[in-house]
Amino acid sequence: METVAVTSVLRGARAWTAGRPWLFDAMLGGGLTVFDVVTLAARDPAPGPAALALWGVQTVPLLWRRRRPVAVLAAMTVAFIAFEAADPVPGKTPGPYFLIFGVYAAARYAPAAASLAASGGALAGAVAVDLALGRSPAPRPDSLEPITATTFAVFLGAAWLLGHARRRIDADARELRDLNARLAGTNARLGDANARLRAERERNARQAVAAERARIARDLHDVVAHHVSAIAVQARSTEDVVRDDPALGRAGVARIAETADTALIEMRRILGLLDAGRDDDGAEPSLRGLGRLVEAAEGAGCRVRSDVDADTAELPQAVQVSAYRIVQEALTNVLKHAGPTDVRVALRTAGAALVVEVGNGPAVPGRAPVPGSGRGLVGLRERVAAFDGTLRTGPEPEGGWVVRAELPVEGA
Repeated sequence: METVAVTSVLRGARAWTAGRPWLFDAMLGGGLTVFDVVTLAARDPAPGPAALALWGVQTVPLLWRRRRPVAVLAAMTVAFIAFEAADPVPGKTPGPYFLIFGVYAAARYAPAAASLAASGGALAGAVAVDLALGRSPAPRPDSLEPITATTFAVFLGAAWLLGHARRRIDADARELRDLNARLAGTNARLGDANARLRAERERNARQAVAAERARIARDLHDVVAHHVSAIAVQARSTEDVVRDDPALGRAGVARIAETADTALIEMRRILGLLDAGRDDDGAEPSLRGLGRLVEAAEGAGCRVRSDVDADTAELPQAVQVSAYRIVQEALTNVLKHAGPTDVRVALRTAGAALVVEVGNGPAVPGRAPVPGSGRGLVGLRERVAAFDGTLRTGPEPEGGWVVRAELPVEGA
């Protein structure tokens, strides 16, 4: 438990001083200086003030070890040489133990070339003055005691290697932080780009829906206008007939009511689709014009098999217009994505609904599909939704693609 408590205290102190590097340097430089001076002053006999000052000044420069690491090492080397030369305390030598702090600081906070040169100068100066004054014996590679030139080289070399390794670690950590920051910025920009892309897609989809609804409105407008015109003509005719033949007049009124009901059915489909006018070529499309679509597909190289029930020609005009447009869009997609391939077109009544199915075989070898905007499928969905119908599009098991729409026929 005591070990855990001590470790927790040390971690807390390290975290507290991590953002205050000057405080750690003050504790290191000031603490070492005070400890060394107090320890030396406790000797018997006590050294004089000059000796204590020369001893303590060797570690004072560590206060600036981060800002001026090379200058700090140079100052510590000069202080070491001055103490050795003055010899204020007989038999007392600092050895390499003070200089290792300066060499470590230079290796950690200065470029490798500068710190290596400064460390080599400190090693040469310290060894030279010791050898010149006879304080240290000649180098002995087999032992570090007593203090020799080998001792200085080993300790200062180890300090430089540790400091340089820590410098590399710090540089790698900074590079990783910068990389993470750049990646975060890149991710933020990608997120903005994705958001803009989604917004653009939604805008295109809304434009496609609006364009297709306008086209549907033009088609259905023609149908409703036809029925309303028929009502007006029949009403005027019935007015004359009623005076001459009441029974025949009642039949005319029934026809007017039937025509009005049909017009109301068609009108419900154009609520909210406000537009007017005719198709681009001025013609009103219907299932009677399917032959033109088949001929156009065959002219583009497709092999078309058409199967259309005869009774589809009697369907309401609004249903025919939408069925025609569905076949037109499906054949266009075949030419764009599959090329000249086998195509089947089938229209049949199933109960109270018209089933429109357009399927094609696999794309021709080497065919590069033409990129599409997706508006064709949007238009198909709008067409079918106007009748509360269903739409299925997807690949065929044997290859190719199929479009199948089911349009309810009210009153069938």
